[in-house]
Amino acid sequence: MRHRNKKNNLGRTASHRSALLSNLGTQLITHKRITTTLAKAKALRTYIEPLITKTKANETKESIMHNHRVVFSYLNDKAAVKELFTVVAPKVSGRPGGYTRIIKLGARTGDNAEIAMIELVDFNEIYGKGISTEVTPAKKTRRSGGKKKAAETTEETAEAPVAEAEEKPKKKSKKSGDSEA
Repeated sequence: MRHRNKKNNLGRTASHRSALLSNLGTQLITHKRITTTLAKAKALRTYIEPLITKTKANETKESIMHNHRVVFSYLNDKAAVKELFTVVAPKVSGRPGGYTRIIKLGARTGDNAEIAMIELVDFNEIYGKGISTEVTPAKKTRRSGGKKKAAETTEETAEAPVAEAEEKPKKKSKKSGDSEA
């Protein structure tokens, strides 16, 4: 029985599973999008998202080097670690999590396995057209400025109907018996 076991072992030993996830993570960082089975994609998401989070917390030089070493111990690829810290980290710095997206693609013809595409969210050109690449800090809500905004909107709405009434032409009324030719 597998009570309280959240990890998907993927039918592999621990060393085989860590090598598989390391290779999949390296390819995801390098290519920004990979196609694999749904089970592997879900396991990869839990493996790669904490590593991407480690790239964001860079305050001191010691913590930067420490995070590089920790990520390298998971990925075992110097080029992928460099890509992660130089290219991926600046793009995801404003995002509070959820760096990957899994899209189901259907069943594979040979063995009917569920196929899925996993991609880095900030590197998708289709969904990211309207999103700016600038990093904006999280918006803080304060209720004290509500009176000013309410006063401004009432002034604007009071002026708007007068201008609209002058510009509107009169509509022609149609009778039920008239027909256009």
